[in-house]
Amino acid sequence: MSRIGKKPVNIPAGVTVEVSGDEIKIKGAKGELSRRFGSKVAIVREGDALKVSPAEGSKAARAMWGTVRMHLANMVQGVCAGFEKQLQIEGIGYRAAVEGKDLVLNIGFTHPVRIAAPAGIAFKVEKNIVTVSGCDKETVGKIAAQVRRVRPPEPYKGKGIRYVGENVRRKAGKKAAGASK
Repeated sequence: MSRIGKKPVNIPAGVTVEVSGDEIKIKGAKGELSRRFGSKVAIVREGDALKVSPAEGSKAARAMWGTVRMHLANMVQGVCAGFEKQLQIEGIGYRAAVEGKDLVLNIGFTHPVRIAAPAGIAFKVEKNIVTVSGCDKETVGKIAAQVRRVRPPEPYKGKGIRYVGENVRRKAGKKAAGASK
């Protein structure tokens, strides 16, 4: 029995949920999300809660039970409050700006790097902090990882793009060059 799967997903006021077969649509203040789940898991609305249960007794259905429940909980939280990831840009002359909906990074290349914002994603830049926000947790994480991948932090000086609070293991670098003579 899945401990996570047994818990119901509470639906707050102002959120509408439509369950039709294996597809679910959730609409709230921050946006609308829809997702198709397989037929292995049954989703039932009971009052102000969604209950998830394995539709069949197979091992794959029991494995997906808790996962589907957490996807539903993330969808409900996303349309209510939204998700955000913050990235920190570190390095002399490295900067970011928002032009329209796109993020423009000047991070030591000969050209600026443009990252287009997909539907439902917004960028915000304050000093050296880039905030990626939206209602879909997966898309927010994917775009934040894409921004970080442009210039990951290097281990010697720590220059690059990292998540806020991320620790970068630093290497010592060269010691005194003339000391070995």
